[in-house]
Amino acid sequence: MTDLLRKPSATSGKVHDITPASAGWGYVGFGLYSLKAGESAAEPTGETEVILVLVEGKADISGGGKDFGELGDRMSVFEKTPPHCVYVPAGSDWSAKATTDCVLAVCTAPALPGREAQQIGPEGISLVDRGKGANTRHIYPIAMEDRDVADSLLVTEVFTPSGNWSSYPPHRHDEDNYPEMTYLEETYYHRLNPAQGFGFQRVFTEDGSLDETMAVSDGDLVLVPKGHHPCGVPHGYEMYYLNVMAGPLRKWRFQNHPDHDWIYQRDSK
Repeated sequence: MTDLLRKPSATSGKVHDITPASAGWGYVGFGLYSLKAGESAAEPTGETEVILVLVEGKADISGGGKDFGELGDRMSVFEKTPPHCVYVPAGSDWSAKATTDCVLAVCTAPALPGREAQQIGPEGISLVDRGKGANTRHIYPIAMEDRDVADSLLVTEVFTPSGNWSSYPPHRHDEDNYPEMTYLEETYYHRLNPAQGFGFQRVFTEDGSLDETMAVSDGDLVLVPKGHHPCGVPHGYEMYYLNVMAGPLRKWRFQNHPDHDWIYQRDSK
């Protein structure tokens, strides 16, 4: 697997367009629209379910035969208010018309038709803290397994404070071996505050067959096909990322890197 770091393809319109085919895997898709007020986006869902996340700004959203009206309230993701989100089932379509400048994430994974389109945020999404010390981060679990809002998708937002680390200690979820581990592909959509900042993400396997460390800028996307995938941000900058995960089973079971699990064990006491 190569080319794990994906830069935005443009400054407006559909700036990310990751499909399973373009990623070289089987489940996760991720699109991102950067729209000016008055601009629109629309797509059929086909054989995938979709979770739309209004990362920033406001838009009129419809999907699955329902009109959800104007959604969104945070104009900067770093306001840290819970996101407005909509689930749209397979075999339907969705559309969005920006009422302010907005950033709209399109999270996809294979699914069968049958679920109802519904708004799944901000109601039902509460901030959760994870980690200790410089591993502390703050999480909005948009659609994790405790919420029965999707067939395949697992979606979450993470805010990493200045100078801190996330997805740490390093962990992996690349084997279909439930209940010990689940196979989940994953994307990280990164934002930095201030925007000229940078962070780092390492994606590596224990046998060394994959080991890439990337400097990530505001708006970059990182693919995690397998292995451990910690990320960190220098002092003076905050990091946000939107995670999308999917695999054969909608459960998140991972194992920490054996060399670094002692940190988790220590901090869990």
